[in-house]
Amino acid sequence: MSTLTHHTPQSPFLSKLPLRPKSRAFSARVKMSLQESAPSLAVVGVTGAVGQEFLSVLSDRDFPYSSVKMLASKRSAGKRVAFDGREYTVEELTAESFDGVDIALFSAGGSISKEFGPRAAERGTIVVDNSSAFRMVDGVPLVIPEVNPEAMRGIKVGNGKGALIANPNCSTIICLMAVTPLHHHAKVKRMVVSTYQAASGAGAAAMEELVQQTREVLAGKPPTCNIFSQQYAFNLFSHNAPITENGYNEEEMKLVKETRKIWNDTEVKVTATCIRVPVMRAHAESVNLQFENPLDENTARELLRKAPGVYIIDDRASNTFPTPLDVSNKDDVAVGRIRRDVSQDGNFGLDIFVCGDQIRKGAALNAVQIAEMLL
Repeated sequence: MSTLTHHTPQSPFLSKLPLRPKSRAFSARVKMSLQESAPSLAVVGVTGAVGQEFLSVLSDRDFPYSSVKMLASKRSAGKRVAFDGREYTVEELTAESFDGVDIALFSAGGSISKEFGPRAAERGTIVVDNSSAFRMVDGVPLVIPEVNPEAMRGIKVGNGKGALIANPNCSTIICLMAVTPLHHHAKVKRMVVSTYQAASGAGAAAMEELVQQTREVLAGKPPTCNIFSQQYAFNLFSHNAPITENGYNEEEMKLVKETRKIWNDTEVKVTATCIRVPVMRAHAESVNLQFENPLDENTARELLRKAPGVYIIDDRASNTFPTPLDVSNKDDVAVGRIRRDVSQDGNFGLDIFVCGDQIRKGAALNAVQIAEMLL
């Protein structure tokens, strides 16, 4: 089976991270997924952290495919990657790469997506893009399958038309997985989000650097700062995204703008503060909500308990609530610290704490779920 552990040669330390238990037989998975009548796939950016997770999720979920192209930069061309018991040679990404491809999963950065996404769509390929390139483009669906599947209505494999579909930012996905069931019940008027974001959001090289810095600091050596401009190990700092004219960084504004588009609600008020913390691959978010209609904490728990892709860790007696380790390498988002906001009158405010795997539900899993809806 393909996992991030097995396929990132530049990240040997990842083999030491905990893996999700695999319960299904390997042979059964191959028989179910490789089918002559299934769509043809391409994975763009296959040698990166999210590209590797694409392969893991496709395999875990028995995604049906007739063929798959492994695509990356010229620098990575010729490398070998394993998937579903077979080895594939990584090919250099070109416009012609998408001839005969039904679905392409992109995670190679915004500039690559802008260059090759439209070209792929012109060739009849449905592109599911993990970058920010198309998220706020009118006419391009921005989709979390559990939240707004209707946004991609009419886009299907086999209708002869290519399309672009955007994967939301990881912080937005993790937040809205928990908040949307509450929003549907009581309508969110204002949302205040503070994020605590893992190294994985900056890629495999950032994960490597966090491990390297940790070793260096513990050995009394100055930390190597190539990916980030300052010490990351045993530290935290404002998210490294560029600061915009209004004082917010780009990561914070993604939460603001993407929430409005996904909910189709330009009136909802959203503000965010995004922080980078020395955690490997799962984000945490503190979310304060103000509602138009009353919502008590017991009703909120029941709504969250029934929500797809969400589970509750909320034991006040033992002071047990979600942590990044709880959700690392897992599909579902965990929510806890569910309590009434005492700064607001009545039951018009709640505080919650949410954790989700940034590489999995925050990126690769969400994209593959979108691809499943295309079948």
